Amino acid sequence: MNLLKPYSSNHLNLKNKVVMAPLTRSRSGKTRVPNEMNNIYYTQRSSAGLIISEATVISERAVGYIDTPGIYNDEQINGWKRITKSIKRYGGKIYCQLWHTGRSSHPDFHNGKAPLAPSSIKPSGKVTTYDGMKEKEMPSEMTHQEINTTIDEFKNAAKNAITAGFDGVEIHGANGYLIDQFLCDGSNIRTDNYGGNLQNRLRFPLEVVKAVGEEIGFDKTAIRISPSGTFNDMFDSDPKATFGAFVKELNQFDLSYLHISRFFDPRGDLNLPDHYLNNSEMLEYFRNIYKGTIIACNSFDKESGEATLNNGEADLIAYGKLFISNPDLVLRFEKDAELLEWDNSTFYGGAEKGYIDYPFLLKE
Repeated sequence: MNLLKPYSSNHLNLKNKVVMAPLTRSRSGKTRVPNEMNNIYYTQRSSAGLIISEATVISERAVGYIDTPGIYNDEQINGWKRITKSIKRYGGKIYCQLWHTGRSSHPDFHNGKAPLAPSSIKPSGKVTTYDGMKEKEMPSEMTHQEINTTIDEFKNAAKNAITAGFDGVEIHGANGYLIDQFLCDGSNIRTDNYGGNLQNRLRFPLEVVKAVGEEIGFDKTAIRISPSGTFNDMFDSDPKATFGAFVKELNQFDLSYLHISRFFDPRGDLNLPDHYLNNSEMLEYFRNIYKGTIIACNSFDKESGEATLNNGEADLIAYGKLFISNPDLVLRFEKDAELLEWDNSTFYGGAEKGYIDYPFLLKE
């Protein structure tokens, strides 16, 4: 089975081609310090060829959700150290996903200040705060100083991740968060050199990639994109051109990998605009542009993952919900064993239930 074979590139040496996708689970508490329960959760899944951590905020200004982990202070670094050490003890590898939520946040997380964004465009929807669900509010258009500060925060978070024992970092450029907001013309209507035409909208994302890569090495730097994403009220007038141009520019950096999330909407709304790339054509389109390793994610099972590897559209397959409910997913693939169903109600927040209590095929 191709999924279970090792994978080697100029930058990666993995024991199999099964990747654990980044999964927000909201169990790190208000301090955003990874804890022992988080350690158990990740260690249970260390048979994956590569684990990509849940989205991890790069600074206090990047926060947009309750109880998600951070990577911007010593306590958080030390919390992650315990996790990365444990994973490596079992022969696993892990990248840290670096996250800035941008306008998908709320003033409650920022002492009443508006969330940062490329443009002052209010997104629809609500966000969970420590005082309950609240409507998203008008964000503040970032100044050049705030843009430069944010680039430094990405760079420092990457440095912290390596200090914490991560094998590399994945920049979160998907799902309607800050980098995605700069890329798409539905959320970026700036009139300076960070907005407007396509080349200007690429500027901030490329500067982040360059800064991170120069800090820790491009061989340890990766990025995730969602070219047809509509989550978090995202829209682009020509995503094929926008993301095609961005991916073409990424070739200059010789990154660890490009992580492509196929169309995803947690509401189950699959009615994509006609000009968006659908899942059947997306991977082929980017395979013809990108020269490096591609991870494909979203709605794969064993059979479709195997087929995607065999037809050459991706090099690695990332699994999300299946890894939530099957900590030993690799073994279950190997044995062609029954896969357990996940419990949606325990995805975000809570304690052990639905997090570290899913049974193993074999006793630990």
